[in-house]
Amino acid sequence: MMRITRRGFIKVAAAAGVAAGLPCAARAAEACAFKTQLHKALITPVADDANCERIAKAGFPGVELQKKDVTVEQAVQGRITAEKHGLKIHSFMGGWANFNHADEAARRASIEDVKRLIRVSAAYGAPDILLVPCRVGGTMPKPSQFKIDFDPATLKVKSVVEGDNAPFAAYIEAQNQATELSSRAIEELIPVAAREGVIIAVENVWNNLWVLPDFAAAFARSFDNAWVKTYFDLGNNVRYAPTEQWLRTLGKSIVKLHIKDFKIDREKKNDGDFVPIGKGSIDWKSVRKVIDEVGYNGWVTIESGGFTDAEHSALMDRFFAGQGA
Repeated sequence: MMRITRRGFIKVAAAAGVAAGLPCAARAAEACAFKTQLHKALITPVADDANCERIAKAGFPGVELQKKDVTVEQAVQGRITAEKHGLKIHSFMGGWANFNHADEAARRASIEDVKRLIRVSAAYGAPDILLVPCRVGGTMPKPSQFKIDFDPATLKVKSVVEGDNAPFAAYIEAQNQATELSSRAIEELIPVAAREGVIIAVENVWNNLWVLPDFAAAFARSFDNAWVKTYFDLGNNVRYAPTEQWLRTLGKSIVKLHIKDFKIDREKKNDGDFVPIGKGSIDWKSVRKVIDEVGYNGWVTIESGGFTDAEHSALMDRFFAGQGA
């Protein structure tokens, strides 16, 4: 019997795919080995005919919406328009809340507004809403200095660097207050999310909170509720830890992904700059493998510049196929 090497098997399998007209035939044979399925989407303010036609023409099957001052009735119409163009509204960007505002009335107003946005998300047919609970300022360690010691039961931060934490005392206090107030707010939002069938997808995006993977994961999992998950951006937090580490740590809590790139330069103010995808510090071939490893199936929305819609579409195809960006 003739023995076939792995390389020979891949060639034979690829050829068989071509002969059979299978979808994998158009891609590298190795790409067919991925167990997970990813779907690409673009961000746009509203689902009107012009936006939907442009996005569908570029080859994107999905869209994420971001304009917040819309009514439920307008969202219903947006859903009809998107469906007419063959697009799925897969998420709504609720964005920044003010759950830690110093004024109680302002906190209450923010919670009520997020309730409204959850209803808007449901009207759009979006299964989740992206939520950034709040932000804090103050004197912080440099991203490369962070080493957070926190109580996994209470999420109270004890220290944020090794050694002297006195310079960061105000930041630690603000972090703990933000965590407590955000937790209370999200607990109040859960019944609304459950009633509307919309997952609260928490994202920490340059808001100076939950900046390391284990802490961010602990915050999301502290709710122990199917209606609270994480929305993870593949490029936002690489200055704190490798993207692969974030993916492995957040794991099954991830409900959606954003994609952008960041070039680390520890001499710069923010430890680097956002750059077009493929020109930064992220190893996109490695990241695709880890997405498969953690079992993430779902939408990946591009949140980056530097290319046309069509070029972004082709870039996403390469990334999904494991060919990098």
